[in-house]
Amino acid sequence: MRLDASGGRTIAHVERETEDVYFAGGCLWGVQAFIATLPGVTFTEAGRANGTSRSVESDYDGYAECVWTRFDPTVVSVEQLMAYVFEIIDPYSVNEQGPDVGEKYRTGVYSDAPAHLEQARAFIGARDDADRIAVEVLPLANYVRSAEEHQDRLARFPESSCHLPQELLTKYRS
Repeated sequence: MRLDASGGRTIAHVERETEDVYFAGGCLWGVQAFIATLPGVTFTEAGRANGTSRSVESDYDGYAECVWTRFDPTVVSVEQLMAYVFEIIDPYSVNEQGPDVGEKYRTGVYSDAPAHLEQARAFIGARDDADRIAVEVLPLANYVRSAEEHQDRLARFPESSCHLPQELLTKYRS
């Protein structure tokens, strides 16, 4: 039990087990804005995954812009999250999403939970176009949080440029 700030009443508070997966789908501003609205998602953070270095010269060599996604597995599965993410990405494109071009804009699913990677591979494998899909599914090698200016960017600055249409960004907002 915890105290409710609205009057001191006690209310039940149940901590649910959550799990983490990382989705790369081009520019992270729109990807984060979209994923944050999905059922079962409890937390998102803009970042970069699976790179090789971090220096001024490298601009995050090898990293993919991604969104750390914490979710409640009793509400949504990795396969369901994949289906949602496939609504906003071009799964056939290599290193390009909308106007964003370069290795950091590749698509991917990363996790340190082998079951998540198996589920992601099963989702892709069950599709008729599985042989054409360019979404990488890899263990999470490393993760770097993006600068504060990139966190929840579209929520703070709705006029910011994004390759995703507004109707997709708000499709699952409740």
